[in-house]
Amino acid sequence: MRCAALALLVTLAAAPPASRAQAQGQSAEERFRSLPPEKQEELRRRYRELQQLPADERQRIQENLARLNRMAPDEHARVDENYRRFLAMPPEQRQQVLQQWQRFRSLSPQEREQLRESLRRVMSADPDQRRQILENMERWERMTPEQREEARRRFREQRQERRQEQKEQRRERKEQRRDRHLEQKERLRRH
Repeated sequence: MRCAALALLVTLAAAPPASRAQAQGQSAEERFRSLPPEKQEELRRRYRELQQLPADERQRIQENLARLNRMAPDEHARVDENYRRFLAMPPEQRQQVLQQWQRFRSLSPQEREQLRESLRRVMSADPDQRRQILENMERWERMTPEQREEARRRFREQRQERRQEQKEQRRERKEQRRDRHLEQKERLRRH
């Protein structure tokens, strides 16, 4: 029964929202038995694989499933769609995504938040800007460490030049305001 219940959790997590809603009135065993035999066998295989994992990893998976089941239906649907897109990727692309995910998980909480904020900015950019940002990111990934360091150096120089230009523009505007003010004072003095 425990095997069927855990396998069912995995199935329900990947099931469309309508299927989950229909399954709410059934017991875990009934839901498991109502699955086609090949799906039951797949779930048994996955359960055996799950049992081979270390206890802390199994605990993490159970917590993730519980969090998934607490999600609002629209949020759960987005997760389902992302998972389907992931499964539709070629194996090498899926491997790359998993490697990136592992790199992300190894970051500190502050670094992860910075990355999330950067992603939010990318996603909220207009389509042309987003395309340019993504192209730049791809170009960056193809660069050697030396090329990246050179790009960083050029970026710092350009940023410093922009700051210097902005400082000069502010100084010029300040002088212009001062000159206008002096001219006004002079006109008022003459009248």
